[in-house]
Amino acid sequence: MRAIVVGGSLAGLFAANLLRELGWQVDVIERTAGALASRGAGIGTHEELFEVLRRVGIGIDAGAGIRVDDRICLDRAGAVVHRIPWGHVMSAWGRIYRPLKDRVPANRYHSGRGVVRWAAGDGGIAVACEDGTQAEADLLIGADGVRSAVRAQLYPGAAPVYAGYVAWRGVIEERAMPAELRDRLETAYYFGLPPGEMMLCYPVPGRDPAARAGRDWNYVWYRPTGGPQGLRDLCTDASGHHHGTAIPPPLVRPELTAAVKRAAHVLLAPQIARIVELSQPFFQAIFDLETPCIGRDRVALVGDAAFVARPHVGMGVTKAALDALCLARSIDLERGDLDAALARYDRLRGEFGRRCVARGRRIGAFIEARAGTGPGASAAHLDQSPERILREVGARLSDIPELNLPV
Repeated sequence: MRAIVVGGSLAGLFAANLLRELGWQVDVIERTAGALASRGAGIGTHEELFEVLRRVGIGIDAGAGIRVDDRICLDRAGAVVHRIPWGHVMSAWGRIYRPLKDRVPANRYHSGRGVVRWAAGDGGIAVACEDGTQAEADLLIGADGVRSAVRAQLYPGAAPVYAGYVAWRGVIEERAMPAELRDRLETAYYFGLPPGEMMLCYPVPGRDPAARAGRDWNYVWYRPTGGPQGLRDLCTDASGHHHGTAIPPPLVRPELTAAVKRAAHVLLAPQIARIVELSQPFFQAIFDLETPCIGRDRVALVGDAAFVARPHVGMGVTKAALDALCLARSIDLERGDLDAALARYDRLRGEFGRRCVARGRRIGAFIEARAGTGPGASAAHLDQSPERILREVGARLSDIPELNLPV
């Protein structure tokens, strides 16, 4: 059996490796030329993610992440206002990507090749690429992210919905920080909660895998933009060119990053504001996405191509891994009956995806309300207390009853 995976990031690599374990021939088509290892920053891990990695033969050791024992909310003066024990492992995107990519044969990973269209026929799926090449397979897997070309053809009306706020992000090597700043920071997951906003800051393994003892500090700061027009302004470069809903980080206007750094010193704890000041901030817009059906007609959608939940859920990578595992398991259980396998996959992971999106909306309701773009929310959903936010953001999958579904 043959599969074509469109998208060579984590979701696509999980799918490719798991299907190869079943004996499938899998080709991965990735639009971006070159390796993606430098992409991404910090990610939260879950035991379920490690289980999928072990299933494809990737061992997990201490170098995969940094254990964070406490979550701490700081006020503007830098004092602790709430602390809870956590015991969570924070990792880096590249630490998961590299071993997955290395397990895919080089002649089966095709970078710099975008897919322009696909067609389902009696014999399977035919895929046409931008460079004029074509390929055929029994199954097409769309793992090409929030702007999925595979999903766009399958469901043209299923588009991401802007939540009214963005995540300002940045990362800085700990060794580049002043000694007095390093001394102030515990190995903790920090929160800052200005009204209608949320800052997260935590240590992750260094981006250089050779420097196993090194670590970086990563932050994500959720801030309202005032709706679509505010996002349009953020995504307009210094020449006046508008880049849609995402702009390359080097093209973010300097006055915007300068404003973020000034705001950090006004709204956040001094030690966190200093990390923002030393970094080069960039941003990503926050979206919700639900797809009506994620498995039909020899096409499956996995990861962000299927559903996009706001990052507050804290399991984007784990969800991609479990999507791929459910797809492979469904194919194995149905013994080659792809229609039955895709029906099972859609039923199980479709429900999981819808629940993830609902949870992300609920956790982010207080930020969306500040943006003035969301529907009315209950008082419980608008609760911005540290007690609630530190407990719910990025909770362990095993501690979320509504997400404990079979795979």
